[in-house]
Amino acid sequence: MKTIEANKLIVKLQKDIAKSGIVKEQLVKDLKELRPYALTEEDPTLTKVIRLTYEHIENTGTFNIPIPADEAILEGDEEVEAEVMDMEDFENKRMSLDYLLSLMLDRTNPTNQQDLCEYRDMLKAY
Repeated sequence: MKTIEANKLIVKLQKDIAKSGIVKEQLVKDLKELRPYALTEEDPTLTKVIRLTYEHIENTGTFNIPIPADEAILEGDEEVEAEVMDMEDFENKRMSLDYLLSLMLDRTNPTNQQDLCEYRDMLKAY
């Protein structure tokens, strides 16, 4: 994000997740606090991803969205499907949420923008 305050809040969220895991009440509170920064920066995708993320955590008590899969990988002449994360594993949930937050720190990167859109689509479909 563009503002220092927003980036500090994202880093705080990442530290909280690393230290305490996915604590529903605190994450939802902090994500709701982060959303107005995205509104101010006039980034509709980021604004929606933040809202969908805290609504998802409110409804499920955790984060069940996997890290977006890389495109199918070509090995030799064969196309190999990317591995799908096991979202029953708590560590995968934490890693996926941490990755989503890291995308928010540098959303100008085209790959990050694409992954944010994929998170948005998966959150909407959940």
